[in-house]
Amino acid sequence: MCGLVGIFDTQGRRPIDRGLLDRMNERQHHRGPDEGGLHVEPGLGLGHRRLSIIDLATGQQPLFNEDGSVVVVFNGEIYNFGDLVKELKALGHAFRTHSDTEVIVHAWEAWGERCVERFRGMFAFALWDRNCETLFLARDRFGVKPLHYAELPDGLFLFGSELKAFDVHDGVDRRIDPVAVEQYFALGYVPEPHTVHRGIRKLEPGHFLTIARGQSSRAPTRYWDIPFRPVPDGDERSLGLELVERLREAIRIRLISEVPLGAFLSGGVDSSAVVAMMAQVSAEPVNTCSIAFGEADFDESEYARRVAERYGTRHAVERVDPDDFSLVGRLAGVYDEPFADSSALPTYRVCELARRHVTVALSGDGGDENFAGYRRYQWYRQEERLRSALPLAVRRLLFGGLARAYPRLSWAPRPLRARATFRALSEDGVQAYFRINAVMPDDVRRPLYSRAFTRELQGYSAVEVLRSHAAAAPVGDPVSLAQYLDMKTYLPGDILTKVDRASMAHALEVREPLLDHELMEWVSGIPAALKLRGETGKYLFKKALEPYLPEDILYRPKRGFAVPLASWFRGPLREQARSALLGERLAASGVFEPGRLERLFDEHQSGRLDHSAPLWSLLMFDSFLAQRANG
Repeated sequence: MCGLVGIFDTQGRRPIDRGLLDRMNERQHHRGPDEGGLHVEPGLGLGHRRLSIIDLATGQQPLFNEDGSVVVVFNGEIYNFGDLVKELKALGHAFRTHSDTEVIVHAWEAWGERCVERFRGMFAFALWDRNCETLFLARDRFGVKPLHYAELPDGLFLFGSELKAFDVHDGVDRRIDPVAVEQYFALGYVPEPHTVHRGIRKLEPGHFLTIARGQSSRAPTRYWDIPFRPVPDGDERSLGLELVERLREAIRIRLISEVPLGAFLSGGVDSSAVVAMMAQVSAEPVNTCSIAFGEADFDESEYARRVAERYGTRHAVERVDPDDFSLVGRLAGVYDEPFADSSALPTYRVCELARRHVTVALSGDGGDENFAGYRRYQWYRQEERLRSALPLAVRRLLFGGLARAYPRLSWAPRPLRARATFRALSEDGVQAYFRINAVMPDDVRRPLYSRAFTRELQGYSAVEVLRSHAAAAPVGDPVSLAQYLDMKTYLPGDILTKVDRASMAHALEVREPLLDHELMEWVSGIPAALKLRGETGKYLFKKALEPYLPEDILYRPKRGFAVPLASWFRGPLREQARSALLGERLAASGVFEPGRLERLFDEHQSGRLDHSAPLWSLLMFDSFLAQRANG
């Protein structure tokens, strides 16, 4: 795993400031502490920080083709590079290294932009072809690896793995984007292609961007999407057997490494499945890492221990204090923009633990999106059945009135929160799914905004993020649509961002076999009824794994990788939260009405309402503003 940066003159061949390029590169030193490299020529500069995983001796970057006319900087792994080397050699290409990086330059020469369709792996890279004066940027299909870019008024084009790489260039427009702020407080993260800065964008997953020198129009091109193409007919048993074989193969190709390799083991279904398959295809005992919590409601370490014993892994466990909130002030520096997933705290700790034992770790990320494991898929399916019984206009009139009349019971179990159900039934399906996912629902979020900020939004709502993806969705049934929306938003914007930044903060590479695109293409075509059956999510996945994992690991209620926010804000974080909500930074931002923030805080302290997620979002936004002010 690595970090990359670059500066490209889109209009000519102005000299590139090598010192500036080096500073951009060194801002990402943590992503690649083993080596660093720069390449500068008229009108172009490329920088790279390397975490050495494959071909330790000769895999340095920037890396060139035979005559030096094509050069690449690359972050990620191409797992099928061995097969591609054979194919490219047959076409006459000569290789000087044993690195997967070199495959990229020759694949570009052979297939041009379509080379990305040949790569099986996680990647973000920038490639320069001097012969056609073209810069080519690409990001993997699910957005495992990040890539940001900025187009400056003077014609310079900058790019980097993390936002902090842009801090050293005064020409980047780093004003806060109000649209991104609305998206953040709705969803808890800033989804692609936006960033919190007006002048910087994220290259979306499954997209590439080609820029020829002198070109006036530049827009990313989508090269892949989740197909949801029905699989050939098969019974439950045969599909389950094929699923296990495909999973085993996706894991096998991810075990290539010249450095110590292991796996995260939380004790949940996904990580346990990965470890079980690793144990079958590994010649050596698997290294596994797990964290334990002192509070039983958050601890799954006993389940992890049982899986580790069953498969004879070398298991490392570290106990984390459930009141470990010492990282709160540091997260803004890790994520560079507001990020409100509180599981970033234990994720940071498990990456810290893993790095003491391995340099590469496999994870179970993607299983819930792939196999319909989130409980919200059940809720959404049930609501969609009710919504389909009446026209939208009738539902708005009938259930909208009931929602306004019914008291808000956010503290109660979901079946008792009739107001939320009535409101969901009064909305269209996309708006309702947005509400299910919202960290701060509209009726909590919008009253917090100042009048000036509301005017600045000009009527924009973050629900448009989901609407834009729903309009392009290749699916019709509710469960598949919900999966698709999560794969386009929550997965890259939250889950994969969380893991990338936390792991890279410790120079740890994380590989996600459940996000193998060939596996996911096939899984997407499995009927939704085999993914979510009754109240059992991941139905086929769990049935297929019954020979490999105990029943109580497969079928116990899902437990998130969570921290006790509600009690924190009524206890050890109370004063810190109050100081942030009522302090000068949030007031000076112009986004909020201070009186509404105070009311939100007081309502949580009373115990009558649980505002822990909104409070955490606000605390993280305040931390971001503090980090921004300190440079």
